[in-house]
Amino acid sequence: MTRQTVGRSAASSSEQGIVIVAVLWILAALASLATIFSVHLSNSARALAVNDTALRAQALISASVELSAYQLHLAGEQARPAQGSFRTRLNGADLAVSFVSEAARVDLNNASKELLAGLLSVLGAAEDNASEYADRIIAWRSRPTRERAGNEDARYRAAGRPYSPRQAPFPHANELGLVLGLPPALVERALPFVTVFSGVSGVDALTAPPEVIAALPGMTPLTLRQFLNDRAALPNDAAAIASALGAAKSSATAQKSQAYRLLIGVRLPNGRESSSEIVIGLGGGEDPYRVLSWQDDATVRRRTQTGP
Repeated sequence: MTRQTVGRSAASSSEQGIVIVAVLWILAALASLATIFSVHLSNSARALAVNDTALRAQALISASVELSAYQLHLAGEQARPAQGSFRTRLNGADLAVSFVSEAARVDLNNASKELLAGLLSVLGAAEDNASEYADRIIAWRSRPTRERAGNEDARYRAAGRPYSPRQAPFPHANELGLVLGLPPALVERALPFVTVFSGVSGVDALTAPPEVIAALPGMTPLTLRQFLNDRAALPNDAAAIASALGAAKSSATAQKSQAYRLLIGVRLPNGRESSSEIVIGLGGGEDPYRVLSWQDDATVRRRTQTGP
């Protein structure tokens, strides 16, 4: 009788031990699940916070574009400034906006060979090479004539390129990198000074950067230095500008571009910052403006418009 009681007691203790071990395993598993769920919630909260910040920044940048277009339209076409800047606050965020007419840049689709070659030369290309590069740019953007049909295609095939020249206007300035013969480093240096949106053959000498002014056909070092020193005081008058440019006046346009490049910086109340470079084309009627280009997190080299 005693022997049976001892046997049952031992069996019961063994069963209890198994149950305890199982419970401990279940508790450990639940603890692991709780940890995993906690990490998931934390990561989700962070992701939502980042997403919310990005959405707020985008909304503020869009509002800045609307405000810029409104101010430019409000000035009227004749009195519209070629460049400017403003700061404001919206929903606790700081907004900094600067804008400049696209006529401050060389238009790849409209500029003359001489202006294109001049810019490439200023940026480091040898004179003969710059002239050849300008020929290739014009050939890329132009429909072939009957006499020269197939010539550009043959050049690209002979160079081993897997594509043909567009032989139509550049849709984006970055396409300059596809033009035969242009060194990639030269293209990178040229991109801050070229556009496909200005719609004019010349440049606005009052707002163009010094590199573009130096590229004007007929420009001399002495005239360049004198013009850059004096232009802040020059009136927005075609005759006065032409007189100051001298022999380089032919590529200084009197036409106004309807396209503006905006550099928008946003600082949110939490300290996060964002910037975008946006090109808009002003219009009329139902669509007062169109977005032509939009680059977020833009790293744009700031330059003074009147310095040497």
